[in-house]
Amino acid sequence: MLLKIPPPGGGNDRPVWLDLLNPTDVERSEAEAETGFSLPTLDQLSEIEASSRLRFRDGVLIMSTPMIAHMGPHARGLAPIGFVLSAEKLVTIRFSPLKSFDDVARELEESGVPSLHSLEIFVRLCEDMVDRMADALEGLSASLDELSAAVFNTDEAQPPTKDRTNSRLREQLKRVGQMGDKASNTRDALLGLGRILAFVEENAKNWNEGRCAPRIASLRQDVHSLNDYDAQLSDKVQFLLDALVGMIGIAQNDIFKILTIVSIVGIPPTLVASIYGMNFKSMPELSWVHGYPYGLAVIAISAIIPVVWFKLRGWF
Repeated sequence: MLLKIPPPGGGNDRPVWLDLLNPTDVERSEAEAETGFSLPTLDQLSEIEASSRLRFRDGVLIMSTPMIAHMGPHARGLAPIGFVLSAEKLVTIRFSPLKSFDDVARELEESGVPSLHSLEIFVRLCEDMVDRMADALEGLSASLDELSAAVFNTDEAQPPTKDRTNSRLREQLKRVGQMGDKASNTRDALLGLGRILAFVEENAKNWNEGRCAPRIASLRQDVHSLNDYDAQLSDKVQFLLDALVGMIGIAQNDIFKILTIVSIVGIPPTLVASIYGMNFKSMPELSWVHGYPYGLAVIAISAIIPVVWFKLRGWF
């Protein structure tokens, strides 16, 4: 898909913003002809070296960063996006849907802004992405608080749950893992966006007569604060993970404790039954009329005594 936003004043001049979503070879060639830029490929956008992500050539900024994108109906992940920015044009290249780009494009088309600069469009895109990541972190924080209350049962109005079953612990552990992925992806996106903003601030501070410089500086501060907030959430995710792993260990200890009690309780009756199962003729109880109930009573008492002892020790 190739979206074109016209330049200030409209007309039939070349567009100021071209947005390429999963571009075909024909669309890529058309965009390169419109702008005169050599556009990066998906492999080039996916490179992680700083020299590959941030380049300045002949007055053109070529930048790439990972960004959180929809990978399916119920999946999100990081997808590379590219910005090719000059003082006259902006080309964005992406291979996954990003609501920020769609919303900004719709707003620009509907607003009919008389003056439209490539740097201003870039700043608007960054502002929308930062706002969405802030909302995502707020939602993640609320989810973590909810999970923390469920793990530690901090709601005194509700009665404490019964045994922490394996299925419940497994589900909570899965949720912690998913939240950890979200926090990690958001942090990667924020770090990449922060580097891009610093690069633009350094090399394009005089573009558009410096009108966007305060907004870029404000965006960098927002990204820095969100990075700190994301780090705090990551620490909380790690704390919940450690707590759940500890609870799983406690649940396993309870299982081993039960097995230990059962095995120990069964030893004395087995010993008594083995003694009286030898059937030596010289055994006084062998011909005793009450020998059978006596043996049963000894077996029962030998089993009850360990149970009482474990109960007094608080093992169950």
